Amino acid sequence: MKLKVSHTTVYRFESPQKSVLQSHRLTPSQFTGQSVVNWAIDTPEGAVTGSSFRDGAGDLTSLMRFSGPVEELSIHVHGTVETQDMTGVLRGHREKVPPMAYLRSTRLTRPDIAISELAAEALAGLEQGTPIERAHALCSAVTQSMVYTPGSTTAPTSAAEAVAGGKGVCQDFGHALIAAAIASEIPARYVAGYLFAGDEGSQSQQSQGEVAETPMGPDSQASHAWAELFIDGLGWVGFDPSNECCPDDRYIRLCSGFDASDAAPIRGLSNGVGAETLNVDVAVTQEQQ
Repeated sequence: MKLKVSHTTVYRFESPQKSVLQSHRLTPSQFTGQSVVNWAIDTPEGAVTGSSFRDGAGDLTSLMRFSGPVEELSIHVHGTVETQDMTGVLRGHREKVPPMAYLRSTRLTRPDIAISELAAEALAGLEQGTPIERAHALCSAVTQSMVYTPGSTTAPTSAAEAVAGGKGVCQDFGHALIAAAIASEIPARYVAGYLFAGDEGSQSQQSQGEVAETPMGPDSQASHAWAELFIDGLGWVGFDPSNECCPDDRYIRLCSGFDASDAAPIRGLSNGVGAETLNVDVAVTQEQQ
């Protein structure tokens, strides 16, 4: 499938900032089952872009600095990606971080007693099951633990808080699966990307904050998030608990991290005072053959 992406992020500052420094992970991953046909990142005039490098997780990262006064920044990403259904298996992705590093939890993915019990109940009777069966059982348990409810949580909501509340968005489902996997001693990480959802594939969102950090749309269908679990014999395998499936050719993998904050495609610092407003518009469409 060939998918076209248009992704615009606009930052507006209440007071002009002296400068803005950002790191970008805005180029889709390259691996078996996903290849970039064409891709462009349009940054504001006057922005100074540093050299790009591929980090230990295999994500292409670049730096951008914009000298002030800065009242508004707009970053537009657009291009075409060709995808294949690999049933969630991440093959041919070059990275250096050892899987065991992803047994570390963060504040957002730390399993509490309830999540640990949820994981234990999901795996009960599967002591002789295969690793992939155990992973699917955890994904199903997380899916059933919450109701997908846009606007019910915010970026700082942890997995434990979302599960306790019984509702959340893709970010929360991803965090909860990571927490359940870590409680079961399975390495797990957060993945940010895009999802082609037909006529529902274009959404807008707004948020506020003092730090220029853009998780991939917790309330958007075009911007999406899921988790990857490391399965013995298969390697990294994607699981989308908000849709109870493994990523297929409708998904575009962008970058990964320990949680949504760590996997944010845009992260940065603003040198100044005052509130910041963030607006993100994302559209994913299928290119007709």
